[in-house]
Amino acid sequence: MSRPRLALVPGEPAGVGPELCVRAAQQTWDAELVAYGDAASLLGAAAALGLPLRLLPGDAMHIPGTLPLVEIPAAAATRFGRPDPVNAASVIRALQAGAQGCLDNVVDGLVTGPVHKAAINDGGIAYTGTTELLAAQAGCDVVMMLANDTLRVALATTHLPLRAVADAIDAPSLTRTLRILDAALRRDFGIASPVIAVLGLNPHAGEDGHLGYEELRVIGPVIDQLRAEGMRLVGPLSADTAFLPQKLPGFDAVLAMYHDQGLPVLKFSGFERAVNLTLGLPYPRVAVDHGTALDIAGTGRADPSSLFAAIETCTRMARIRRGRA
Repeated sequence: MSRPRLALVPGEPAGVGPELCVRAAQQTWDAELVAYGDAASLLGAAAALGLPLRLLPGDAMHIPGTLPLVEIPAAAATRFGRPDPVNAASVIRALQAGAQGCLDNVVDGLVTGPVHKAAINDGGIAYTGTTELLAAQAGCDVVMMLANDTLRVALATTHLPLRAVADAIDAPSLTRTLRILDAALRRDFGIASPVIAVLGLNPHAGEDGHLGYEELRVIGPVIDQLRAEGMRLVGPLSADTAFLPQKLPGFDAVLAMYHDQGLPVLKFSGFERAVNLTLGLPYPRVAVDHGTALDIAGTGRADPSSLFAAIETCTRMARIRRGRA
């Protein structure tokens, strides 16, 4: 089987994304990399790091020290640590171009660097996140999952204030999320019969209604329905004990009800190698699990571990998908 070809999008050109891509360009991978973005930003990052970088046509083969590029020029020259809203449109175009390459089967997966949400919105583009952007482009429902070498945590809700979380967890959305998660574990990770731990929303998973009713009225009935269809679900579980080391080996993934219920545990267990996955897309998409780090952009201090893990994860997912095609 030939090596998968992955679209690599640096993200915010004034952040650490370009220099992380330059570091990736120095390596040999089990996939072909092709960048989608601004040539000047990549070359400027290489110069700042003192690393060689020769940009090649987008259909060229990657070898260490080079990077094939589908150029999407920034509107204005970038400066480390200073995002310019005038470049918002080119950041979005790069993301959409890489994703379209996946939809058109030009590339087999999408790896994305960190994006600066404020700069994009200040540039006049309504943007809530790349997950939502890619879902709208592909016209499908998606689930956010973060993973590292220790565990996988998917989210029933993402970036919501706590006051809104309980209302957002209803039977249709929870059922849809669990179906997408189960299908992705089978399709993208090659797990024939995944076991998913489903957390409760309330302390002690509601304690039989004494600490909340969501487990009795929504989460529990959804679990029962999907178990009857053959899914292997455990829960609702109390979040304060579900992540105990003696329990985690029995789960292929954990579904948390909200952002800060599951992600602090995952990040504590291995932040440097953590990646962000968008499940449910017609192609594998993996992102770094950190921000633009504007304060250290261009200094060479940015840790490339998350981007390297994203490339490795996306490569494995692309190979599994191609093997099942």
